[in-house]
Amino acid sequence: MTPANGTPLRVGVFGLLGSGNLGNDGSLEAVLGYLRAEHPEAVVDALCGGPEAVTARFGIPATRLHWYRGEYRTASRAGAIAAKGLGKLVDAVRTAAWVRRHDVVIVPGMGVLEATLPLRPWGFPYSLFLLCASGRLLRTRVALVSVGAATIGNRPTRALVRWAARLAAYRSYRDAQSRDAMRAMGVDTARDEVYPDLAFALPTPPATAPSGPSGPSGPSGPSGRVCLGVMAFHGGNDDRARAEEIHRRYLDGTIRFVRALVEEGRPVRLLTGDECDAPVVAAILDAVDSPLVTAAETASLADLMREMAAADTVVAIRYHNLICALKTGTPVLALCYAAKSDALMERMGLGAYCHPAREVDADRLLEQFRALEKRSAELRHTLAERNLAAARQLEHQFTALDAALFPATDHAHALREAP
Repeated sequence: MTPANGTPLRVGVFGLLGSGNLGNDGSLEAVLGYLRAEHPEAVVDALCGGPEAVTARFGIPATRLHWYRGEYRTASRAGAIAAKGLGKLVDAVRTAAWVRRHDVVIVPGMGVLEATLPLRPWGFPYSLFLLCASGRLLRTRVALVSVGAATIGNRPTRALVRWAARLAAYRSYRDAQSRDAMRAMGVDTARDEVYPDLAFALPTPPATAPSGPSGPSGPSGPSGRVCLGVMAFHGGNDDRARAEEIHRRYLDGTIRFVRALVEEGRPVRLLTGDECDAPVVAAILDAVDSPLVTAAETASLADLMREMAAADTVVAIRYHNLICALKTGTPVLALCYAAKSDALMERMGLGAYCHPAREVDADRLLEQFRALEKRSAELRHTLAERNLAAARQLEHQFTALDAALFPATDHAHALREAP
């Protein structure tokens, strides 16, 4: 697949990729799979948070997103503040130069239009604005593909996100709430579509037997391994004043829940979705000193799915941990910190099994957990049906993306697929 002038199509991917977040990297993996299947001759590279990790894992060239390497560290000294300010100017030039080298830039999934976790306006929102503004000025098509969005209260962040979305050539969202949020913030969404999260396009590993200790069988429901996805959760942008209080309540409730499972003889497997979650795992292991509680080492969404496929039940907080459980057909109880998790669970038929992450009540959580396990067989059947529907919807997403980004290849695709 090459443009009319015979040069390969140049495609860039952009985002906080390779930075330790498994969900972000899973979205990239899904888009690279689509490009390699449908546009195998395209030359692909990345502008991202962790270029070395992206190149090592995905085999594509990658450039660091920020000129200043201390971008995400708090600047307190004058020199650091000046360097960070200079970095904003340098990044404007670097981003435009990178965009100019491409025919198309794809932002693969991720919650790039939301601030449900702590976020400064001059961090990633500014970077996304630079990308989309450069694309519009240099006539490079920028696509925000199955992204997450939420209404943002902070004015500078809201303005940057709104303008980034307006300047993109293509937008689609991973749930209806995201589209509604952008409409509420003043973006014309009349042509924007809603599709499942890109991670639903990833292959699902086959189920395997649990590798850890197993509990005894019981007549009232599953009694084997429970996977518990944890998170270094401190609330969102609007919770900064009580961040430690929120974290302590989440951690205390989670520890109480794990202790109750251990007292019943249930093996618990701790899972993370980002490198920053490691201290939460350590805190739980320290508080619940039992051989029934173990921690998994996961480097991808495929690793997470293999762990979850071997479990009876999953309890998780990170959005992409929930997706991994749902994709494997494993009943999951969600600790929800944003509307995106509630929407995902509702769409997959498990809307009754959500619990607020900011107000974890171990007793109520146990009640919901036991109710979930009693319906395990029924819910596995429901998830199988919903996963098939999600796969079909993502096929439509990639067809729409082709039409929006690669119109010159539509005729070639039609000829190739003709009988």
